[in-house]
Amino acid sequence: MVEFDLIAKDGNARAGIMKTAHGKIETPMFMAVATKGAVKTLSPEEVRETGTGALISNAFHLYLKPGLDIIEMHGGVHNFMRWNGVLFTDSGGFQVIRQGFFIKVTDEGMKYHGENGEVKIYTPEESAITQMKLGSDIAMVLDECPPHDASEKRVRKAVERTIRWAEEFKEAHDKKEQGVFAIVQGSRYEGLREKCADELVKMDFDGYGIGGLSIGESREEMMKAIEKTAPLLPEERPRYFMGLGSPEDIIETIGMGIDVFDSAFPTRNARHGTVLTMKGRYNIKKAEFKTDMGPLEEGCDCYTCRNYSRAYVRHLFKENEMLAMRLLSIHNLRFMQRFMKRIRESIIEGRFKEIMREFKGL
Repeated sequence: MVEFDLIAKDGNARAGIMKTAHGKIETPMFMAVATKGAVKTLSPEEVRETGTGALISNAFHLYLKPGLDIIEMHGGVHNFMRWNGVLFTDSGGFQVIRQGFFIKVTDEGMKYHGENGEVKIYTPEESAITQMKLGSDIAMVLDECPPHDASEKRVRKAVERTIRWAEEFKEAHDKKEQGVFAIVQGSRYEGLREKCADELVKMDFDGYGIGGLSIGESREEMMKAIEKTAPLLPEERPRYFMGLGSPEDIIETIGMGIDVFDSAFPTRNARHGTVLTMKGRYNIKKAEFKTDMGPLEEGCDCYTCRNYSRAYVRHLFKENEMLAMRLLSIHNLRFMQRFMKRIRESIIEGRFKEIMREFKGL
C-alpha cells in the first residue's frame, strides 16, 4: 500500500511525501534506473550515497533472467539487489517492444521468444504475479505502449488493451503491502488520453503513470500531452511521468503537477562525458579541462567533487578508464537529487516560478 500526503502547492507544482513498505520519500522525486537490477557502473551503496532514495527495475527482464526462483531464494528483489530504499518495478511492456524479442501484442498479452525459441505469452495476470513475487514497493500495470507516430486507430486499440489489462492486473493482484500504479496511454491523441485516464481513475489505483511519451515525438507534442493529462488524475494520488530525465523538462512538467520521474539520462550522459551542473552542462573531455584543478561543479558535495579534479576525470576519459564513468555517474546522480531538493524547497516556500526562471534553458 502506498500513502501520499500533499503538503504544499505553488500553482500546479506539488510537494508531498510518499510512504511505502521500504520507507518514505519526498516528492517531486527522481528515480535512478536499474533495469536489470543495477544502476550501470555503480554499487547500491554508491547510489544511496548520492541521496537517491528510489530505483526502478524492470519486472519482465528479471522474470527472464535470473528468474523468479533465484530472486525468491534471496527473499525478494530488495535483498537480491542489496537495495534498502524504495523500489518500483515496471511491467516490461515497453522494453519488450524495444529490445528485439517482441513478436506481437495480442489481446491476451505480449508474445515473445523464450530461451529455447518457443513462443510464450506474458499476460497482465503473469505480470501481477511476477511483481508480487519480486516484492517491489510499487508495481506498474502491464500496458501497451504504441510507437509515437502510430495512427489513431492503432492507439485506440492500445488504449482499450491498456484499460482491460489494468482490470486484469488488479484482479490478480492481492499483495496489500505493494502499491500498484496504472499507466495512462493515448499517444498524442487528447481524446484517447482522456478516455484512458477516466477509466483508470475509476479503478482507484495507488498512483498513475503517464506513459507513451518521450519516445520520439516532438517536445511540443510531449508537453501538450502532459499538460492535458495531469489535471485528469486525482489530486490525492502521485503522478508519475515515465522516462523523463532532462532537468529543463523535469522542472517544466513539475509546473504541470507531476511528482515522480525516472530516466537513465544522468548516468547515460555521464558515460559519454557530459557533466550536469546547476549552471548547465558541459563535456569534460574538452581540452580546456586538461589542467583544471577545480571540481566538476563548484559547491557540489558529491564524492567525486570532494576528491577529484576536472583534470583527473578528463584524463580518465581520455584513457578509456571505467573509473571515469563511475565518478561522473556519481556526480550526475547527486546533481539530480540536489536539483530536486531545490525544487521541493521552492514549492514549499512559494518560490517555484523564481526557481523555474533560474533553471530555464539548463
